[in-house]
Amino acid sequence: MSNSAVSRRSFLKVLGATGLAAPFVTRELLARPPSGVLRHASFGAGGMAWEDIRQLVRSKRVKLVAVAEVDLKRTGEVRKLFPLARIYQDWRELLDREAKHIDSVNVSTPDHMHAPMAMSALQLGKQVYCQKPLTHDLYEARKLTEIAGQKRAVTQMGIQIHSTSFYRMAATLVQAGAIGRVKEVHCWNSGTWGDTTALPDSSDPIPAGLDWNLWLGVCAERPFIGKEYYHPNNWRKRLDFGTGTLGDMGCHILDPVFMALGLTAPSSIRSEGPPPNQWNWPVDSQVQYVFPGTAFTADTTLPLTWYDGAQKPPPAVRALLEGDDLPGTGSIFVGTQGALVLPHVARPMLYPDNKFKDLKLPEIAEKDHWGEYVDACRGEGRTTAGFDYSGPLAEAVLLGTVAVRFPQTTLHWSAAQLAFAEAEANQFVRRSYRAGWSVKGLG
Repeated sequence: MSNSAVSRRSFLKVLGATGLAAPFVTRELLARPPSGVLRHASFGAGGMAWEDIRQLVRSKRVKLVAVAEVDLKRTGEVRKLFPLARIYQDWRELLDREAKHIDSVNVSTPDHMHAPMAMSALQLGKQVYCQKPLTHDLYEARKLTEIAGQKRAVTQMGIQIHSTSFYRMAATLVQAGAIGRVKEVHCWNSGTWGDTTALPDSSDPIPAGLDWNLWLGVCAERPFIGKEYYHPNNWRKRLDFGTGTLGDMGCHILDPVFMALGLTAPSSIRSEGPPPNQWNWPVDSQVQYVFPGTAFTADTTLPLTWYDGAQKPPPAVRALLEGDDLPGTGSIFVGTQGALVLPHVARPMLYPDNKFKDLKLPEIAEKDHWGEYVDACRGEGRTTAGFDYSGPLAEAVLLGTVAVRFPQTTLHWSAAQLAFAEAEANQFVRRSYRAGWSVKGLG
């Protein structure tokens, strides 16, 4: 394999290809036999759903058969570019009518509906591409992981940066021992999906074309509030519908850490930031994880700290960048022989600069995250973010969203029992769906 000289400011040109050592390439489930065209349906038509549709159909081997969208005003692009695709407002009706005509679905809706939709499709034997975070709750993530394994389904979580050369290069560097064994990791996101305000004491007419009852789905009934309080953008801030900054961005930022270090479930989680209010996720979170050590860590445990909003890694960690600016979003792997900084989304940087400026590294090729899923559905290769990998990753992220509800309290987690030692925290492992919205496999 060819090599290229790299330094912190002049990294390798992305040309070649390399793989990561097991077990960091997901052990994908059995793929379907090859067929002519993958018949596909989308749950969602706007926002990230539209991006997923566009990316999936770039392969000429995918046919968009149907789309379910609760807000019909968001179906314009689909109707224009895919005039033969059938449009539904109720995703359950789509599955009832199209089950015999589709092989695959993407779930690209607000977080609270990921699990019901993905589980329903998996129960019908469909392949599933599901956006991050995989689910809203821990129980849902575990059940999706289990059913995907039982059905031997092809799955992929929508953490598309997982397939970039940047994330895979960082994992390769860590696994190769470039910075020695990893002592600690710090991950941060400068943006925020939190809100400290109270629920507005008002309601608004439901916009034409929007089925508010279907949008609420498994969540309790409530009045519609306009000015995008819920739909289509700010639902991520709301406790019932989104998972806050950590839930939204953590699946991206923690992904290369899991990939590089082969992490399993954390043993404890502690929030040092503010709690949510009655309605919204907090801003400026700081969550401390303790993971069991692996072959790539310096100790039997690995501390990992998450920061968002105004929170940042401490000065001693930032000093490792030798005066360089801290990326707006990213991670720092602190090793026994150096540090690796992975911006989001950019090439990794190694410190100290004078140590790594002449280091030779294998080249890493870009991968097509969506195309990888399509190929696997057709029996050609494997996905690298299937639910066997992304399910445990999502669980770790969601554990942090439980911890923020209990500030300055260490929560002890048993992955085997799917439970906290602290009984009061277990109410957030699994929520109840409203009457009439039970889903097989999540009951």
